[in-house]
Amino acid sequence: MRKLSWFFLFQIILISTTVSAQKSAIYTYDLKDFDKALALYNDKQYASAQLIFEHVKNTENPAITEEVQSDCAFYIANCAIRTNKANADALVEKFVEDYPTSTKQNQAYIEAAQYFFEQGNYPKALMWFDKVDEAYMSKNEADKFNFMKGYSYFNAKKKKEATNYFNKVVNSKEYGSQAKYYLGFMAYEGDDYKEATKYFDEVSGEEKYKEKLSYYQADMNFKLGNFQKAIDLGQQAMGKSNEIEKSELNKIIGESYFNLKQYGKAIPYLEQYAGKKGKWNNTDFYQLGYAYYEQKNYEKAISQFNKIIEGRDFVAQNAYYHLGLSYLNSGKKQEALNAFKNASEMDFNAQIQEDASLNYAKLSYDIGNAYQTVPGILLDFLKKYPNNSSRAEVEKLLVDSYISTKNYKEALVLLEKNRTPENKAAYQKVLFYRGLELYNESNYQEAGKMFKSAISEQKTPEFTARATFWKAETEYLNDDMQNALLTYKQFAGMAAAKSTDEYKNINYNIGYTYFKLKEYDQAANSFQAQIDNSPSDKTRLNDSYLRLGDCRFVTSKYSAANEAYAKAIAAKGVDADYAQFQKALSYGFMSNNAKKVDELNNFIAMYKKSSYRDDALFELGNTYVAEKKNDQAIKTYDQLISEFGNGTFISKAILKQGLIYYNSDRDAQALTKFKKVAAEFPKTPEALEAVATARLIYVDSGKVDEYATWVRTLDFVSVTDAELDNDTYDAAFKQYSQNNSKAAITGFAGYVSKFPNGLHALEANFYLGQLTYADGSETKSIANYQYVIDQPRNEFTEQALNRLAQIYLKAKDCDKAIPVLVRLEKEADYPQNKTFAQANLMKCYYDKKDYDNSVVAADKVLENPKSDAGVKADAQIIVARAAMQTGNEDKAKTAYAKLATTSKGELAAEALYYDAYFKTKEGKFEASNTAVQKLAKSYSAYKYYGAKGLVLMAKNFYGLKDSYQATYILDNVINNFTDYPDVVEEAKRELSAIKMEESKTNSSINK
Repeated sequence: MRKLSWFFLFQIILISTTVSAQKSAIYTYDLKDFDKALALYNDKQYASAQLIFEHVKNTENPAITEEVQSDCAFYIANCAIRTNKANADALVEKFVEDYPTSTKQNQAYIEAAQYFFEQGNYPKALMWFDKVDEAYMSKNEADKFNFMKGYSYFNAKKKKEATNYFNKVVNSKEYGSQAKYYLGFMAYEGDDYKEATKYFDEVSGEEKYKEKLSYYQADMNFKLGNFQKAIDLGQQAMGKSNEIEKSELNKIIGESYFNLKQYGKAIPYLEQYAGKKGKWNNTDFYQLGYAYYEQKNYEKAISQFNKIIEGRDFVAQNAYYHLGLSYLNSGKKQEALNAFKNASEMDFNAQIQEDASLNYAKLSYDIGNAYQTVPGILLDFLKKYPNNSSRAEVEKLLVDSYISTKNYKEALVLLEKNRTPENKAAYQKVLFYRGLELYNESNYQEAGKMFKSAISEQKTPEFTARATFWKAETEYLNDDMQNALLTYKQFAGMAAAKSTDEYKNINYNIGYTYFKLKEYDQAANSFQAQIDNSPSDKTRLNDSYLRLGDCRFVTSKYSAANEAYAKAIAAKGVDADYAQFQKALSYGFMSNNAKKVDELNNFIAMYKKSSYRDDALFELGNTYVAEKKNDQAIKTYDQLISEFGNGTFISKAILKQGLIYYNSDRDAQALTKFKKVAAEFPKTPEALEAVATARLIYVDSGKVDEYATWVRTLDFVSVTDAELDNDTYDAAFKQYSQNNSKAAITGFAGYVSKFPNGLHALEANFYLGQLTYADGSETKSIANYQYVIDQPRNEFTEQALNRLAQIYLKAKDCDKAIPVLVRLEKEADYPQNKTFAQANLMKCYYDKKDYDNSVVAADKVLENPKSDAGVKADAQIIVARAAMQTGNEDKAKTAYAKLATTSKGELAAEALYYDAYFKTKEGKFEASNTAVQKLAKSYSAYKYYGAKGLVLMAKNFYGLKDSYQATYILDNVINNFTDYPDVVEEAKRELSAIKMEESKTNSSINK
């Protein structure tokens, strides 16, 4: 029994041992795969490890306990994280959910967080750090966790949270230095330099922080105002810094030198600064510009200051002020004016504003100002800064500016408000020059008032004398000859008059005044005095000989007259033909017809185009008649008729031929001539005489019926009503000759009504037109003048054409004026009427935009030697403007250049503007700017051209690569000249074009 039992026991033991051995083999096999996966995990072969862990976890074997499955799930999630599997987050969360009691739950969060931290994915790391239960960590784990989480917050710019975690490890052996570094950095970024310095000092001995710390310490010392230390630290850090840091260090060092006023040392560093995100701000440009300014390198200073466009702060005001000084030191006054204007309009620094305003005012006086009147600028300065140390200087400039700007109208307004004793001399000058302006505008009434006021001031003898002279001129032109003579004599008697330009021609003016008063002997004496005293003035010398001759002629001193006329002829000046003609007439009055005939024949041979040629031919024919040389007389009249088919003397010449035939008993030839006069020149006095003389021939020959038959064909002769016709006309003419205007108007109107085609219809209509015109009823007179000009050429035609043209011109009715002016120009015998017609034709054609005809008329005016300077100036402007309108700029340029030498006032401003305009087109930008400056200084009253000149100046500056000046000027034009919308629109177009072009060329760094 015992033996069997032992054997059974042995079997049990054996079986038990075998089973145990089998169980161990199974356990060993399963843990081996787990261990293999763990080994792969630790070897960072996460993908392979994950596969085995998943295999182990999913093996259906009782040996795979929940603990083993939990570990597998932990490692599977970690492998997914490390291989960036899309479901990694879900695997971690599932692990936590499936195994809530696993000791590895917290570790899973830590592992995930630390993995993402080490990958630099701090936002992801922070997400996992936030899931960690911080209570279940060892000291070493806690330090690592706190540092990493602190850094993740630091990276997320959450400084408060970062500071909290860094402070937990500040004493850690492993992480303390790093924490202090980042705590210092955050304090540095928060401008807490004391705190930053404390932390940085604690880690400064560690090599790995030295490079960065020197940069931060340099910056902190700069910000703390320790500029020399900032320079030293910055220079130390330069070699160990990257490109971005080097740029910032250059700024720190450069600005530190700048603050220490060591501008020469600052420049190289400021130049190397690359800007924030590749761009400079206004302060950067200002500092480098100011450094150059202090080194007297004004061109480079200008280059930097100019880049501060549209700035409106303290830096910009300071920059514009020093830009102005830089321009001033470079001799660029216009540019300086603009810069000072800009600085003076900002109030960030009161002292700079005042200084800029002073410089702006002085420069405005010096070179002119198109933005504002110079006196206004100076007065504004004195008002705003009454205690400025330069007040006395500015007050002097103010007085002088009234004269230099020629802005007399506004100057008067300003001076009327400031009638101080110091301004009295200036006030008199301005009154005088304003009087001259009005005189040149033909406003003689107002001009006379100004001259009278200037005389009453009695401050400066020279201007008192000159005002007296010009007062006399206005009186003369207003037909107040008695007062004109008295005033001219007052001027001549003034001691100060002798030094004036006006004095050299005083005898000439007095001579003409006596001449107008018909005091010919006195006039002759004055013209002789002019000849004796001013022989170098050829124009007036020639005219004085002519008028001297006229005075002697009128007073029957024909020999003396001829001496004067001979001098005028010898001078070969204007009106030599007139002198020659008058000389011939003088011989006739001296009963020397032979000499008269010789002189008239000489005239006809010499002057083919003279306006007196028809007079000479008619007078020669009359002289032949007087000398009973009838054949020569008839031949001369034929020449007159041939050359002047529509002239004033045609009807008279034909009548004269008829009378010659009548008086020499050649009745048939006489009747032919008389009938020609009656047919071609009805209603004229010549026609009436022709009819009357023809009647005698018919009566003498006994052919009364034939006469009656002929007369009935003439609508202006009524045999039965002739006496009533004559009586009615004579009654009206008697009132006219006695200056009884109202009665004469009634009489002539009655005659025209009763005898519309009467014997005297021509004369009656003309005199009625003259009377109603003089009475102010200009419109009523039109019908009468029209009647006169509708008749064949007669003695009244020219006057009627002239007066009718005046009426239409006054009414600005060019459509009606033009045909009248065309006739007047063609038919006028008097040169002044021809000139009047040409001058007004060119204006009418221009107003109607008929530029070609306006130029034709203007060219005639310019070619006419008898056109006065004012009319020629008008002609030049018409030529110039018409040429611009038709695109002929070469002709316009020539015309404006001529105009510039002769014109005054607004025309001179226009000519000067176009001088600048053409220079701009030719690329002569600086020369154009000089012309614009002259325009602003000398013609500031004409703001339209001043504004247009500024637009040109902006174009010039842009052409000179100065975009600041260009844009600044255009902005000012747009804001300040709204009264001239065409100029503002042009300025806007130019500004838009400049900005568009600048946007194409701007580099990323505005250096």
